[in-house]
Amino acid sequence: MANQGAKKRRDENTRHMNNLFRLIIASNAIFLLLRAGVFYSTFTWLHWIGLILTSGAYYICYNQLASMAKPTYTDDGDLLDGGFDMSTGGACGYLHDVIYITCFVQLTSIISGKFWWIYAVIPAFAVYKGWGLIKGFLPQGSEGVEEDEKTRKKREKMEKKASRGKFVKAKAR
Repeated sequence: MANQGAKKRRDENTRHMNNLFRLIIASNAIFLLLRAGVFYSTFTWLHWIGLILTSGAYYICYNQLASMAKPTYTDDGDLLDGGFDMSTGGACGYLHDVIYITCFVQLTSIISGKFWWIYAVIPAFAVYKGWGLIKGFLPQGSEGVEEDEKTRKKREKMEKKASRGKFVKAKAR
């Protein structure tokens, strides 16, 4: 009964990583079969570069997720930790998003090369998130700005309200 949670997480991570691997293999196989096989007359060197680009994105993200999902064992061989929980957000969620966006772009690029522009979502989102981080370190420019009468009164009222203690009504018995 000991370490049931770790065993369960290890099994879930193994199943999840197997499903991701199948998705990646299926996407690459469908792309090669349809784009290079069926539409071979329009298959150019740009499609090879696209295949290399998507395969590289798959490889980097999948290896990072695999290292996160890897369980740790003691020297005796007992399970110590089942690995990182793959259902959480943060970096793990972003890696999943890159894999799913790559899969979508790769499969839809069979139809039209214009779908490669969807790949611009990834760096655009990174810039958006990075700007929020950088903006927190920049000085706020509101120190030298004069505030008008209405804004000053509203701020003073809010400060006065915040400084008052809150009273809690209790029922009398």
